[in-house]
Amino acid sequence: MNIHEYQAKELLAKFGVPVPAGYAALSVDEAVAAAGKLPGPLYVVKAQIHAGGRGKGKFKELPAEAKGGVRLARTADEVRAAASEMLGNTLVTVQTGEQGKQVNRLYVTDGVDIAKEFYLALLVDRATGRVAFVVSTEGGMDIETVAHDTPEKIHTFSVDPATGFMPHHGRAVAKALGLTGDLAKQAQSLAGKVYDTFLGTDAAQIEINPLAVTDDGKLMVLDAKVGFDSNAAFRHKDLLALRDETEEDPMELEASKYDLAYIKLDGDIGCMVNGAGLAMATMDIIKLNGMFPANFLDVGGGASTEKVTAAFKIILSDPAVKGILVNIFGGIMRCDIIAEGIIAAAKEVNLSVPLVVRLEGTNVEKGKEILAGSGLPIVAANDLGDAAKKIVAEVKAA
Repeated sequence: MNIHEYQAKELLAKFGVPVPAGYAALSVDEAVAAAGKLPGPLYVVKAQIHAGGRGKGKFKELPAEAKGGVRLARTADEVRAAASEMLGNTLVTVQTGEQGKQVNRLYVTDGVDIAKEFYLALLVDRATGRVAFVVSTEGGMDIETVAHDTPEKIHTFSVDPATGFMPHHGRAVAKALGLTGDLAKQAQSLAGKVYDTFLGTDAAQIEINPLAVTDDGKLMVLDAKVGFDSNAAFRHKDLLALRDETEEDPMELEASKYDLAYIKLDGDIGCMVNGAGLAMATMDIIKLNGMFPANFLDVGGGASTEKVTAAFKIILSDPAVKGILVNIFGGIMRCDIIAEGIIAAAKEVNLSVPLVVRLEGTNVEKGKEILAGSGLPIVAANDLGDAAKKIVAEVKAA
């Protein structure tokens, strides 16, 4: 689960991390009122969407020369003008794709004079199983570009969970940023508080870009992204209240209700598979045979008929899907349960695209009998290679 910038900053502030004053707004009048609560004379009006690159983004409904989703304002009238242009319009950035995202919320913050910008992130290092710091002096830039062009400017280190964050970790952050004196002390303190935030909220990632030094010598978080480990959501009911479902893909949102691992893609063959590795192999072999997967969908190892039915309906709700490939290896998952779910869903949604099913494993013969006796135009496949060839042929012939 991801949250908006203003929510991330409010969360960091609760742990003592320094952030500029700011207020969220859902309307133009609220944005103007937010500016009235700030000291000024400089304000920053920010579009709130779950995507980066907002400042360089463009609004579909505005002229090409119009400013992006982060704007400076010096008067209440300028705040009103910026808010009026942003709210309700579609912002396209490098991370949204061409479809963009509609701006429904704004964040009006106090402007600061920036002397230097840095990058600071915490994430889980899967190789070591530890929380890792990623630090760079190149703040305000895409970290991917920095990693590609000047990888030596990125410093990483992990924290041993047995000791937790220690003073030497703070000194490592300050050294990586080239800070000395009081700024080094501020960096050490800030790094510790961000680490506390990470652990205290079961975050999956906290990205601060930029982390800025102001003209008056203060270290401050000017932008932040926070994502959480959904497996720990049961421990944080308060954080679940921060979820903005309007920012999520409707099909992915529906899948989450059934605990399905679903990601929408740009292809035309829907996939339903059990197991992430098998799902990846299925997508690869579809592409190898000349077409593209429309989704990643892992129904897991213990799905019920209801869960499989829901998964099938989600796939079919995508108008881009021209055919469906079901690839199940039954271990814990029984092939007869899969077959019953497929038939139930196909009948409920009035299946109108080709369907190829490959079953193997527990109760496979029973599953095949159920499918064969369904009266539905289901094409059986012997193995994964056979299944991919058949679904591609069926789609091309349709």
